[in-house]
Amino acid sequence: MKVLVTRPRGQAEEWVASLRGLGLDAEALPLIEIAPAPDAAAVARAWQELSHTDLVVFVSPNAVEQFFAAQPEGVSWPATTRVASPGPGTDRELARRGLPAAARVTPPADAEQFDSEALWQLLRHEDWRGRPVLIVRGTSGRNWLAARFTEAGAQVRFVSAYERRTPHLDAAGGALLRRAIERPRQHVWIFSSSESIDHLQTLCEAAGLRPRWPEFLALATHPRIAAAARRAGIDGVMECTPAVADVVRSIQSLAP
Repeated sequence: MKVLVTRPRGQAEEWVASLRGLGLDAEALPLIEIAPAPDAAAVARAWQELSHTDLVVFVSPNAVEQFFAAQPEGVSWPATTRVASPGPGTDRELARRGLPAAARVTPPADAEQFDSEALWQLLRHEDWRGRPVLIVRGTSGRNWLAARFTEAGAQVRFVSAYERRTPHLDAAGGALLRRAIERPRQHVWIFSSSESIDHLQTLCEAAGLRPRWPEFLALATHPRIAAAARRAGIDGVMECTPAVADVVRSIQSLAP
């Protein structure tokens, strides 16, 4: 059974390496393409204003990668500005950029879920009245966490550090997509975003492919993603956390 990792390319390749190292036949089939921020000046201003920001929330690894890729020359991260993230992948990206553990807030590794709700449980007890909070995300996203900060009295603002797009598959990617659609029981998809499912439908339609959705096997790393997969017609979807060990166990349980 071939495992298809649908994360954006850089993250997909890391996951493929990890899964292959554990003996799984994995390939990257990115279903989200990451493009630079549509307003580079806004990202530069956000960097300049970090010293006046109490907390910066990064919603994903892509948010970290793209925000730091746009770091202006001569501007460094203020020692007094904390960062928060909804899960371990984003937290690892922050650690790679030298932000100390004492400045980072993220759900523990054994948390039941890695999302805004889990992160808010760690932050909700603080007094947020009048405190500036920056949320770094793509050009769209959930506003649930921003609403909680606003209700608590924080001064919330957003910056779009990147844009998510439907990918353009090369010849190899197109061939892999076709094989997966034609042989659904021989492939298992790992969906880490509801948007990737929408993009998969778009790619199939553009290529003239007719997926037999009920025959698909898939893992979803959050209940909302699993719900999106089921709405698309995928009956064989299993929920798991976005941890390699949990993903491997789930894949093994799907194997005939």
